[in-house]
Amino acid sequence: MKHALRSLQARTTSLVVVVTSAAWISASAAMWLDTRHELDELLDAHLVQAASFLARQGGENEELEHGRAPALHPYAPRVAFQVFEGAQLRARSVDAPTAPLVAFDDRDNAFATVSVGGVPWRAFSTRSADPDVRIIVAEQLAARNSIAFAVIRSTLWPMLLALPLLAVATAFAVRRGLRPMKQLGHGLSMRSPTDLAPIPTERTPAEVQPMLDALNGLFGRIGGLLDSERRFTADAAHELRTPIAAIRAQAQAALTVVDPVARQHALGSTIEGCDRAARLVDQLLLLARLESGSAPELAMLDLADLTRRVLAEAAPDALIKGQRVELDAVDQFPVLGSIDLLRALVRNLVDNAIRYSQQGAHVSVTLRREHARTVLTIEDGGPGLPEPERLRLGDRFFRGGAPQATGSGLGWSIARRIAALHRLDVVVDRSPALGGLRVRIAFPCG
Repeated sequence: MKHALRSLQARTTSLVVVVTSAAWISASAAMWLDTRHELDELLDAHLVQAASFLARQGGENEELEHGRAPALHPYAPRVAFQVFEGAQLRARSVDAPTAPLVAFDDRDNAFATVSVGGVPWRAFSTRSADPDVRIIVAEQLAARNSIAFAVIRSTLWPMLLALPLLAVATAFAVRRGLRPMKQLGHGLSMRSPTDLAPIPTERTPAEVQPMLDALNGLFGRIGGLLDSERRFTADAAHELRTPIAAIRAQAQAALTVVDPVARQHALGSTIEGCDRAARLVDQLLLLARLESGSAPELAMLDLADLTRRVLAEAAPDALIKGQRVELDAVDQFPVLGSIDLLRALVRNLVDNAIRYSQQGAHVSVTLRREHARTVLTIEDGGPGLPEPERLRLGDRFFRGGAPQATGSGLGWSIARRIAALHRLDVVVDRSPALGGLRVRIAFPCG
């Protein structure tokens, strides 16, 4: 039963049949009311005509004097008439009661619906030329209902018979109409998991076209993602192979050399290689987590305090190269974001500024309010990058004009992804003050 309710074909067929049945019932009710109204008008007119005839004959027809009219038709018991002169019954039809069907009053030519012995009647009373003679003509309402049912039955039974045929025809039409969707489902079920070719859209119904366009768009995005992941895996393997090979070479040197100083140097280089491999793995794991699509947990934080902590962690590397790192942030700068991801963003940009700047260079970090937005600016005194290379910042493993640098080439990829998750505007150009690279990151208002 649940499967039937989930079936689009069953739901559409049921809906059409229910709506058609409701329309048929409504039309039948309207037809019944209209037919009954017209029939009442017609039969009331017949009562008036019969009463008028009896009124003209009431004082002259001796056959009716003090008698009962014979029943000449099987329908006769359902109609009745009475002729009164004053309070005396002069004549009546077969089975008509002796008491007046309607109460005498001053009204003439009046209709009334009365009950006699539990049987409802429709009655009409009038006077003849003699004011003392009153004519009452009546008809059982059951007779009117019988006539109305007969008229309606002859009209509606073909429509009632057509309802099952309509249900079968509707089910057949819906089945034929949904055949393209079934064929599409069958085709998708037969596809290989690696087959991401677009689905042909020739001779496709207009109702199915948006779904096919969405599926083809999805296939394209999945294909691009898979290609990106394949390139990422290959590049990551290549990048990991380099520090691992260096670690192996230094370890072998430490095993073979006799000079304690040379052995100490080899072991130190081994540790540096391990640290570089660990940083690369951390960057890869962070990038994989960012690209998984999971939304970070956001909270209000002070960007100035976060930046100070990052610069304190980066200070030893700057001191080794004799660089001067300055922070210009005289106030608190509350922003909404993930403290871990924003720390990684600032750390990667600061590490790049220190790593790609020469000995004794100047690195400046500034926080400002600009048009109700918090803007973080990081400038360095390094060689900078030409416009074509600045456009490539964010490509995985791209080191931008300094392939000899010891970075992994993932810092900008991570920074771009974190900025996208936080809806930050990132602008990269040349620093007018220091001559190197300038990165401006604008946070959303509020």
